Parts: sequence; C-alpha cells; structure tokens
Amino acid sequence: MADEGTYTKNADIQALAGVNANTTSKAVAATDIYVLTVEAGINAATRYNWSDKFASLDADVKGILTEAGAVACAIKVITSDMDAIGRSTAESMINVLRDTYLRNIQWLRDIKTQTFMEKESE
Repeated sequence: MADEGTYTKNADIQALAGVNANTTSKAVAATDIYVLTVEAGINAATRYNWSDKFASLDADVKGILTEAGAVACAIKVITSDMDAIGRSTAESMINVLRDTYLRNIQWLRDIKTQTFMEKESE
C-alpha cells in the first residue's frame, strides 16, 4: 500500500510514534487505516475542508496540518500496543502528542487564524 493521506504521511507518523513502537502498527499498511479517518476528523473538528485546499496552502499551514494528522495517527499507533514501549512511557508520549494535536486544532479552528492562513496562501 502507499501513503493514502492528503497531508499525513507514514514517515511523520513513525517519527512521532518513536523507534520502539510496534513495527507492525506503524507500518504503512496499518497507518493507512488511520490516516483518512484522522484527516476527515481534522476537517470536521475545524469546520473546514483542508484536504481539498491542501495543494494551494502556504507551507506554514501545511506544517500545522501535517503535524496534527501525524500526532493523531501516532497516538493510535502507540495505543495499539502500549507494552511495546512500556505503559508509562506510552502514556507520557500520548499526553504530549494529544496536547500538540489539541493546540493545532485550536489554531486551525480559530476563524481569525483561518483567515490569516488563507491570506498567506494567496
């Protein structure tokens, strides 16, 4: 399988899930299952279809979207086998990743930020 996402790629997910995460869980075949749902969730949470506009967005906006998608998928990878990296470590990583995701969603959802990003992309 190939990377299925518009703005979330397997390499980003693997980097955030960490080297000790379950190899099967962070393989492209596994992460492809998460990616499209995560990207749709980001679009729904921010009330904006970033997937359709991605090609025309500024690099800064693409970076925020890529990170948001990758951290959400990395959380899914980690939770699929928390024993691979140790439950305590996994929980700490999930907390950090969740905070990053929520911050990015807040930025993307804020209409003033969204307006700014659209102007940057013109």
